[in-house]
Amino acid sequence: MSENAEDKEAKAAGAATLSKDAAPGETLLKVTGLQKHFPIKKGLFQRQVGAVRAVDGLDFEVRSGETLGVVGESGCGKSTMGRLITRLLEPTAGTIEFEGKDITHLGVGGMRPMRRDVQMIFQDPYSSLNPRHTIGTIVGAPFRLQGVEPEGGIKKEVQRLLSVVGLNPEHYNRYPHEFSGGQRQRIGIARALALKPKLVVADEPVSALDVSIQAQVVNLMDDLQEELGLTYVIIAHDLSVVRHVSDRIAVMYLGKIVELADRDSLYKAPMHPYTKALMSAVPIPDPKRKNAKSERILLKGDVPSPISPPSGCRFHTRCWKATEICRTTEPALLELKPGQRVACHHPENFEDQAPQDTVLLTAAKEAAELVADEVLAESAETSAAVAAELAEETTEEAAEETGAEETGADEGSAEASESESESDSQESTDK
Repeated sequence: MSENAEDKEAKAAGAATLSKDAAPGETLLKVTGLQKHFPIKKGLFQRQVGAVRAVDGLDFEVRSGETLGVVGESGCGKSTMGRLITRLLEPTAGTIEFEGKDITHLGVGGMRPMRRDVQMIFQDPYSSLNPRHTIGTIVGAPFRLQGVEPEGGIKKEVQRLLSVVGLNPEHYNRYPHEFSGGQRQRIGIARALALKPKLVVADEPVSALDVSIQAQVVNLMDDLQEELGLTYVIIAHDLSVVRHVSDRIAVMYLGKIVELADRDSLYKAPMHPYTKALMSAVPIPDPKRKNAKSERILLKGDVPSPISPPSGCRFHTRCWKATEICRTTEPALLELKPGQRVACHHPENFEDQAPQDTVLLTAAKEAAELVADEVLAESAETSAAVAAELAEETTEEAAEETGAEETGADEGSAEASESESESDSQESTDK
């Protein structure tokens, strides 16, 4: 009895520690150097002969109350990243901090109180619900696992949650096979929100749904965020969905973040060539443009294998701007504009970071054939314009500094002449 009481007290203390609400704008989740390598084993003795580098060094923060969108091609490590930050997978390296507490290698007991604050909405609504359990049992499971007794009982709270996500509370005793895909996803959302978490990781929450249902689910998540003060990390393929729901967007390519910026900056002036290629694929619903020449960028080839990723910049095998430095040196994720971090030696819409390296690689010449001439010309013009603008600013600053130095020198000479005249007058007075 005494041991059980002590366990309950320890759990309550842990829950109390994690239940301190972060103020809006404060860092809720901080990820540093996050890696996940899945070993490849062969032979009778299952010796490791390699590793799949699904996630290979991520650095980002999620602030309380915001929505971070994560986009990228299939196989770039988005879903693995989502499972890592919810601790459904054990990281190979790096750290994950939630509300200032390091949760990277917490055990089952240490993670139990945190499970109330971090939940996940899974991609496939068909496989994420147990077909043997009723909807009431599925949505009520978090209360039973955490030992929480909601006011009015579990059944009443589950029925309330079902009505919140747009389902009939009377369907409490039905089974998952009696619902459509969109309804199942709503059930998954209700289960994730049961314990009023602070962080919700949604792994492609609308990709398995009909287009007519996608808008309903996205609007539902927006409403719930405003009502409950939730923080979202939304993983998606659809760039229009990400633009609608996100405050900031991270673009992933082959296990790394290549660009991280706020929504407006990213869609208005993408700085990484890969981001520009993604944005060019978004259709523009304008009948007047049907005969206009397409400016879509077609990337050459597929994403390289995460078992042996390319050296240097991982996008250089498909990039039309790649030079020797891209093949040999990996670019760091730097903040080139306020709130916009990019990992590129030759960024778009900004001054070239490696102007001395101008000889294109063979892969770049082949990739350039798939890029519209207008896009290449626009890229060169914007880079030149930004470089000229920065040069002007530098010249103006230098002129201001020179003017300030000259002014200081004039003031110093004036003060010296004044002191000399004062000393002469003093000498004449003494005489």
